[in-house]
Amino acid sequence: MSETVPAVASNDAGSSIEVFAFGDDVSVIDGRSAWGYFEGIWRNADWYEPPVSFVGLAKSFRMSAHHASAIRFKLNLLRRHFVPSRWLDADTHDRLALDFMQMGNFFAEAVPNMGGRVLRYRHSPALHTRVGVTAGRYFWVRPDVFGGSITGQHEFAAGTMCHVMEPDVEQEIYGVPAWLAALNSGLLNESATLFRRRYYINGAHAGFVFYLSEGSINETDAKAIRDKLAAAKGVGNFKNLFIHAPNGKKDGVQIMPIAEVAAKDEFAGIKNVTRDDLLAAHRTPPQLLGIIPQNNGGFGDIRSANDVFFQNEIEPIQSRMLQINQHAGLPVVQYRPYVPMLGAGAA
Repeated sequence: MSETVPAVASNDAGSSIEVFAFGDDVSVIDGRSAWGYFEGIWRNADWYEPPVSFVGLAKSFRMSAHHASAIRFKLNLLRRHFVPSRWLDADTHDRLALDFMQMGNFFAEAVPNMGGRVLRYRHSPALHTRVGVTAGRYFWVRPDVFGGSITGQHEFAAGTMCHVMEPDVEQEIYGVPAWLAALNSGLLNESATLFRRRYYINGAHAGFVFYLSEGSINETDAKAIRDKLAAAKGVGNFKNLFIHAPNGKKDGVQIMPIAEVAAKDEFAGIKNVTRDDLLAAHRTPPQLLGIIPQNNGGFGDIRSANDVFFQNEIEPIQSRMLQINQHAGLPVVQYRPYVPMLGAGAA
């Protein structure tokens, strides 16, 4: 938004200055979402829509190396201790666990045999699965670009869907991922990286002001310099430019940076701060993700960090995965006991 206001000090031309006012950051407390316009939850035909766009959550999986790496590390620990059964293979288990950690929900469909008993469980992607308005009904839908649902749904057989979710404080229909509070940090991390890539690719960026006041350089020479600078883009744009001006003045040619120096410092700061936010949201020690310490002391013993992390983070996820057993009444999901890396006698 912009507005024009009279100048505080008028100049000879009597012109005015233009003031630009940009909107402030929106807090999660003060901001309104689509949920604020409905009483309860948004109902779309026979099913409920999720509180957060599942399309957006799916795309945000690769928004930051630290975010994807933290989820992959948890998935590897689960995969290492998972025991496949006749009802659930390792590949289906991995897909269910990945959905739960990234999307906050997983949907496991029980496939019956000819006798009506559970033959196996198969994964229904959370991106396409919706909870029905009537209890026990679930639908497969095609999401649109805005995160809502369009026609082409398929209703699952009654009683066959096992839905496990991460609890939410605003509603009880869908779960939301535990890392959602760090979504803005992850997107800022991605934006900083994309900006830096464009900064290096674009050789014609406004990184400096080329000020030329040398009297010995005529219009033809100035045009040649201008054409040379305009052509310095893409591959090979970081080249030196030679200017020969006999009897030239000291400040006849000046290069004045605009924001190049500040951009170098801010990029590293943004990457480090957003990285810390993501690791805090995932509650993952940095040494387990291969992050290089910036001090001489390091991050401490990686074995003890892994032992504490498994007990506090992986075992609760395992307990959520075990809820399939309650739905089936069978030992569908089983895990091998964790052996501490420091040994059973370590304090």
